Amino acid sequence: MKILVSNLGSTSFKYKVFAMSEEVVLARGGMDRIGGQGSVHTFQIGEADEVEQAVDLPDHASAIDEALARLAEGGVLASVEELAAVGFKAVHARAISGVVELDEDVVGRMEDFYPLAPAHNPAYVAAIRQFARVAPKARRVGCFETAFHGAMPQRRKMYAVPYAWYEQYGIQRYGFHGASHRYAAEKVVELVGRADLKHVNMHLGGSSSLCAVKDGVSQGASHGLSPQGGLPQNNRIGDLDPYALDLVMRNEGRPWDEVLAQCANEGGLVGLCGYSDMRDIEAGAASGDERCTLAIDVLATSARDWLGAFVVEMGGLDAISFTGGIGEYSAVVRGEILRDLEFLGVVMDEAKNESVQGEGSLHAAASRVPIYVLRTDEELVVARQTCEFLRAIP
Repeated sequence: MKILVSNLGSTSFKYKVFAMSEEVVLARGGMDRIGGQGSVHTFQIGEADEVEQAVDLPDHASAIDEALARLAEGGVLASVEELAAVGFKAVHARAISGVVELDEDVVGRMEDFYPLAPAHNPAYVAAIRQFARVAPKARRVGCFETAFHGAMPQRRKMYAVPYAWYEQYGIQRYGFHGASHRYAAEKVVELVGRADLKHVNMHLGGSSSLCAVKDGVSQGASHGLSPQGGLPQNNRIGDLDPYALDLVMRNEGRPWDEVLAQCANEGGLVGLCGYSDMRDIEAGAASGDERCTLAIDVLATSARDWLGAFVVEMGGLDAISFTGGIGEYSAVVRGEILRDLEFLGVVMDEAKNESVQGEGSLHAAASRVPIYVLRTDEELVVARQTCEFLRAIP
């Protein structure tokens, strides 16, 4: 069974083709700058060398066509009819979660939530419809990011808003990055050798969140109603008192949608220091840029706040893991988050922290709590979920 997994952003498209249930990656690829100039398609067929090609990608539909053409050329697909399904790492939809068939009703519910996930939902809807056109026999399966957090306690989901808002509009804390948190939860069980863990995973990247996992089940997530909430992101504000928006609108005479768009595109790390890439921020901090240092401190402080809340929620801590681009590669951010936590039994090995790139352990010999850096595999999680869905619903 061949399953293509799609992972989309507003200007990007990443994919893997799996042979399931063997979990063999037949091909992988990625494109960015979709809709702009200078697009590049980086792809790899099996164990062959990675190839880069400059491509013209005016939209996500053209990116999908480009990927399918390379898969056919590389012998991965004799025809699109070989695809049993396309699995989507879908983000958000009105009153929908879990693993579902992406019919028009579900797609319409994703469209309803465009304002809550503007960087993701439009791209996913465009891709779902394009695959329906070019590979109509392949099942389109949505593995929603919110699903992993569905069992967390209701008291951790609720905002203190009028209850009718929850009943009528579904306003609550949902949590996202479900595929990454699920992968980390399963991997840490494997590494530690036991399942009864109180574990916090920190997915830190362009979008960041923390998740508390107890006995394999999510107990809380830092993201909120939308991926805009929680920790500061690369260009999204994170948590903010809503009256701040009213203050800006009144003083600057600007409309709601314009200020909200600024929160989604000019907030977070870039709002604090002018840079969204952590490598640039670290370089700025090293050269004495105080705002870059501040951006690192704000991100680390927010992560520490959530870590503390989750330790209290679970009644202890047995493991910490880091995923995502920043989590995997930023020794500076990891070090700031993990400093002075010996009272929790968390002792970081400075040398390990400096040397680990992508995957490894950070804990010192004296640490009661193991600390891991994991190279998350969200696509594998989606492939597994899609395969299970196909078997359960023929």
